[in-house]
Amino acid sequence: MLIPQLSTPRLILRPFNQQDFDAYADMCGDSEVMRYIGYGQPLSREESWRNLAMMVGHWQLRGYGMWAVEEKSSGEMIGRIGYWQPENWPGLEIGWSLRRQFWGLGYATEGAKAAMAYGFENWGITQLISLIRPENQASRRVAEKLGEKLQSSITLLGAEALLYRINKEDFHQM
Repeated sequence: MLIPQLSTPRLILRPFNQQDFDAYADMCGDSEVMRYIGYGQPLSREESWRNLAMMVGHWQLRGYGMWAVEEKSSGEMIGRIGYWQPENWPGLEIGWSLRRQFWGLGYATEGAKAAMAYGFENWGITQLISLIRPENQASRRVAEKLGEKLQSSITLLGAEALLYRINKEDFHQM
């Protein structure tokens, strides 16, 4: 499967490669980065490897997935942004996770907006969700900047998550 590469003014969204693993393991091993993701626990290096393999495999199984996010100015892999829909997920999710030193720079919004635009225009996606822990104010702000609206609260992986949603029509009116 050919994974598209996307470009924004400051970022490249591209397929993951072997050279990304150290930065990916660093991100997944950071308790602050992981406190609102999955079960809220940092991953060991071995768990990070399996998680990265799962991200890569998602493309093969679903035809879409998470991109590695590269900062153009430094060439560093700074996180992941893209689509996620494992079995029994409540919808097609647009998600983001960045290494802590890249927080607060607008990268999550910039990258997610590019990913959303690509999916809406090229893959026939009509609706996206984001699932965010209530305490994760930064990701809630990103969702709102992307035009997503809070719909409900659900239980996900044993914890409360807020379900944000956006339709293709609403995205294009922004």
